[in-house]
Amino acid sequence: MEVKTKSLLDNMIGVGDMVLLEPLSEDSFIENLRKRFDHNEIYTYIGSVVISMNPYKSMLIYSPEKVEEYRNRNFYELSPHIYALADEAYRSLRDQDKDQCILITGESGAGKTEASKLVMSYVAAVCGKGQEVNKVKEQLLQSNPVLEAFGNAKTVRNDNSSRFGKYMDIEFDFKGDPLGGVISNYLLEKSRVVKQPRGERNFHIFYQLLSGASDDTLKKLKLDRDFSKYNYLSLDSAVVNGLDDATSFRTVRNAMQIVGFMEDEVQSVLELVAAVLKLGNIEFKPESRCNGTDESRVKDKNDLKEMCELLGIEQSVLERAFSYRTVEAKLEKVSTTLNVAQAYYARDALAKNLYSRLFSWIVTRINESIKAQAKTRHKVMGVLDIYGFEIFDDNSFEQFIINYCNEKLQQIFIELTLREEQEEYIREDIEWTNIEYFNNAIICDLIENHQNGILAMLDEECLRPGTVTDETFLDKLNTICAQHQHFESRLSKNSKFLTDHSLPHSCFRIQHYAGKVLYRVEGFVDKNNDLLYRDLSQAMYKANHSLIKHLFPEGNPAKVNLKRPPTAGFQFKASVGTLMRNLQTKNPNYIRCIKPNDKKAPHIFTESLVCHQVRYLGLMENVRVRRAGYAFRQAYEPCLERYKMLCKRTWPHWRGPAREGVEMLMADLQVPAEEFSYGRSKIFIRNPRTLFFLEERRRQCLQDLATLIQKIYRGWKCRTHFLLLKKSQIVVAAWYRRYAQEKKYQKIKRATTVVQSYTRGWQARKLLRELKHQKRCKEAVTTIAAYWHGTQVRREYRKFFRANAGKKIYNFTIQRIMQKYFLGLKSTLPSMSPIDKNWPVRPYIFLDGVHTELRRIFHLWRCKKYRSRFTEEKKAVYEEKLEASELFKDKKALYPSSVSQPFKGDYLEISKNPKYQKLNSSVDEKVLLADVVNKINRANGKGATRILLLTKKNVVLADQKTGQVKASVALPDLTSVSVSTQNDGFFALRLKEGSASAVKGDFLLSSEHLIETITKLHHIGSAASDGEQLNVDIADEFLVQFKQDKVCVKFIQGAPKNGNGASCKRKNNRLLEVSVPASA
Repeated sequence: MEVKTKSLLDNMIGVGDMVLLEPLSEDSFIENLRKRFDHNEIYTYIGSVVISMNPYKSMLIYSPEKVEEYRNRNFYELSPHIYALADEAYRSLRDQDKDQCILITGESGAGKTEASKLVMSYVAAVCGKGQEVNKVKEQLLQSNPVLEAFGNAKTVRNDNSSRFGKYMDIEFDFKGDPLGGVISNYLLEKSRVVKQPRGERNFHIFYQLLSGASDDTLKKLKLDRDFSKYNYLSLDSAVVNGLDDATSFRTVRNAMQIVGFMEDEVQSVLELVAAVLKLGNIEFKPESRCNGTDESRVKDKNDLKEMCELLGIEQSVLERAFSYRTVEAKLEKVSTTLNVAQAYYARDALAKNLYSRLFSWIVTRINESIKAQAKTRHKVMGVLDIYGFEIFDDNSFEQFIINYCNEKLQQIFIELTLREEQEEYIREDIEWTNIEYFNNAIICDLIENHQNGILAMLDEECLRPGTVTDETFLDKLNTICAQHQHFESRLSKNSKFLTDHSLPHSCFRIQHYAGKVLYRVEGFVDKNNDLLYRDLSQAMYKANHSLIKHLFPEGNPAKVNLKRPPTAGFQFKASVGTLMRNLQTKNPNYIRCIKPNDKKAPHIFTESLVCHQVRYLGLMENVRVRRAGYAFRQAYEPCLERYKMLCKRTWPHWRGPAREGVEMLMADLQVPAEEFSYGRSKIFIRNPRTLFFLEERRRQCLQDLATLIQKIYRGWKCRTHFLLLKKSQIVVAAWYRRYAQEKKYQKIKRATTVVQSYTRGWQARKLLRELKHQKRCKEAVTTIAAYWHGTQVRREYRKFFRANAGKKIYNFTIQRIMQKYFLGLKSTLPSMSPIDKNWPVRPYIFLDGVHTELRRIFHLWRCKKYRSRFTEEKKAVYEEKLEASELFKDKKALYPSSVSQPFKGDYLEISKNPKYQKLNSSVDEKVLLADVVNKINRANGKGATRILLLTKKNVVLADQKTGQVKASVALPDLTSVSVSTQNDGFFALRLKEGSASAVKGDFLLSSEHLIETITKLHHIGSAASDGEQLNVDIADEFLVQFKQDKVCVKFIQGAPKNGNGASCKRKNNRLLEVSVPASA
């Protein structure tokens, strides 16, 4: 049966691909987004670009069933979804060996972070399985909670806003299985550490630590749960609805463990976070020196002391770094005091640098854990989650470089989109026509030009000697950039009027591709300098905290670098350049995120807000570029499959090549030739109206076909129903006739049976009467004969009877019965074995008591006879067997197999064997037990062969080969013996703490004669300890003392290895696991 493939055009709400929107305008674009959003369709295409609307609610479109639905499907085959783009990128990487990158952009709150998670989770779901692969996938996915905790914060626009840019390269092998990844971070908003706008929070980790850490952890970190005690934490938004900071902290701790952080590394990270909080509580007061200069002093040194204790810094060193600044020039050093304002600046600069460097270290540490181990060439999929274009009421240095990054992304987006379009046209042999579009390279040049660019002038202004302020920087811009058509300021020639109040004196305006943005120059120079005084760096380097030393390498006095560090703008420009070069080597995939409203509420669509985002994301420009050539393209096979019913020659089956079928179809529909072109494998349709014309014709044709199918189906259904009724009538008639004949036969049969029964009854009654008559005659004769014989006997014996004749007859009868009973009992007595439970059956009821008592007496007598044959040695063996029964019966699975085995004691014949002559002579006492045992090594769980000798006072362990005594333990030093309940020979000799024998700890041994060994040890040990019983502990898990460490020995059921015996394996430093084969 032929399977029909669904299409993007089926059951479409609005237009699923904006390229097909007709007519195309900004209003129709916004209206189409609104219509789809109102019907919970949050994804829309622009060609291969996905527009994602944040629904602000959970949606059931990310289930495992959805993953399977979009897996290995054509991009346009199903309704728009982020899974379709992720699947297209993954399949291109896996099958075509093309490196991919997924660029996710949008403003804060638009859902960029969630989109990146969905892409990663989809790739993790569709790639291969296996223990190593699953571990890599889990580490890649668990890196997100860690980065979100340290890099995300609550803002007025988003409760989980990413305050840094993230680019992750996921590396795959030739099969498409993930091998690892590399994360790059861009421009962490470190100013948030020291100050947050109203209604916003600091980074999540501060609140998670105070809410979720245990009391013991907070005590070690010298912290309190009260947020109000820390100056760096805003109080108006400390608690966020929907965010459980305590649960999130546990999630972050678990994620750090999965990613690969060691416990001491986690503790070090938390200590630095606590240090930042303590740093914010340090306050300063002014003091005047004798020379008239002002200096600062720490008000309350308690927080400074606790911070220094956390980081291992001398309090006086850090206190001096907050009060003085040392400037070095060649061979000269000049020390100047810091006033209160400068001290607060130094404190905040240290807090920002400490947190920023900690975040970078965390990213580096995650990269070390998730990087690919194999050295072969990898396929790479990059996922870029970075801030979108930002236009605020007050735009500063951060917005300037963020918008610069977006200008570069827009530039590469247009270039790669046009390049992809051109490559497809060349590949399909379609004539290429140049597409006119706005090239924002002129704006990028305005910002990044090495000589006259804004960033270059800002660096030059920061580095030049003399007085440097934000105003001098603006004057420089007015001088250099005044003629640029995309630059405006109050003094530039591009401003319309000198009295333009929308352009203040301290601002400049740039015409970006997304619109005009007004930047306030206040803070540009300081934020670009991003200075941290060398005294603070050196103070941090002197810390005993290993992580702090790693974060501040420039503080090393042996490596003092007088060269000024690179500015923030220079570093970001270099990072963006590296990112752009990286992206240009990959095949791009785009996700444009839009938030529908500022209230973070579902079902609300704010048209002005969406329109603003559509403009600065350049979506209309994107649609125009895609539509400049051909609006729609489709391979010949699916095109013919979809529209073949519109032509009689192609319906229902076309036997020739698909292209010829499409040509026949378009010719039959009389579509103008200028409206389409034939490529090598696709048909290209220029105008969306042509596509909608085909869709309308198809819809009408499907209605006609549906009517025809309904007519044929109804006719078939009626005919089938009639034939079924006819067949049923024949069956019913046949069954009725059969039933009627059967009833008639049964009636005749019953009548015949009645007649037969009456005849047989009459014959039986006649025979019964005759038999009864014969019986009565026989009974009469027998009775008469009995009476006659009785009379004759009574006459004969009457003379013998006297008054006591009955008693004598009774006694005589009893004597005969007893004589017969005893003679019979003599001939049927059971064997002399004490375990034989047979006894003759009682012949008479009145002998019941005698019979039972005789049985008891006989058993006692034969037991006495049996015991009388025992020698002293055999008696001792049986006593040991009895003691073994008391110790192990129904407690250890090995005991039943030892019952039938005699206790031999000296299995080595140590006194006779010349091999052990030396060993025998070294033992002064009589050896009661000599056997070969295995001594278990704690380090690896393997056994070493030893000879075990048991005397009345000692337990001796000797080397089997040399006979040298390895250990001798006095029996009073033994406290207990531990064995398992299972079918194994392992036992542990537990020694008294502090005794001479306990220096090296307890002994863990294995013997083939465990029951005998423990029984003799228990018997002799109790005698040696003046009656104090030696405890025998039977459990499947017990502790053994090895020198200073206690090790748990655990017995489990398992398959036999290297035979059928139990095997011991070391699991870790605290656990030895003994695998015992299951008993048959």
